[in-house]
Amino acid sequence: MKMIRAIIRPERVENVVDALDKAGFVAMTKMEVIGRGKQKGIQLENIYYDEIPKTMLMLVVEDEKADKIVEIVTDTSYTGNFGDGKIFVSPVDEAYTVRTRSSSL
Repeated sequence: MKMIRAIIRPERVENVVDALDKAGFVAMTKMEVIGRGKQKGIQLENIYYDEIPKTMLMLVVEDEKADKIVEIVTDTSYTGNFGDGKIFVSPVDEAYTVRTRSSSL
């Protein structure tokens, strides 16, 4: 299993969620986050924004589906500008369902 964490622009979230849903990936966690990338924030005229609001989507899927999710997220969140986001993919060793207290892998 793989965990995919996609940190994207808030204004692109609904496009990404809709595309994932259409492709059959309906289970996810969505949270509002703030941060900055290599550019260390953004400056607009005389105002400097050190931390930028983003949205993080988290999904856990079978290994063979991870590339498809990365493709969907990059295709639907791309604007071509700095701050489009970042996607992290990492292995999941164990997962448990709280209600049943059993392994869900």
